[in-house]
Amino acid sequence: MAAEAETGYDVAHLHRRGGRRPLGSAPGEVVPVRLDPELRAALSARAQAEHTNASDVIRQALRAWLDVA
Repeated sequence: MAAEAETGYDVAHLHRRGGRRPLGSAPGEVVPVRLDPELRAALSARAQAEHTNASDVIRQALRAWLDVA
């Protein structure tokens, strides 16, 4: 395997394997946000009720609040 790596790989034959799905027109950016315990609990409850995750709930809320599609 080392010898193969040293000679190089033909990038035309490399395939992307899974990973995170794209968000919008460009790679997503991480934006850290502090939440108080009550808001975090409400976020977790909403995500669980909608069978999704906290990030998805936050994105939906921001799109609605900022009136962005």
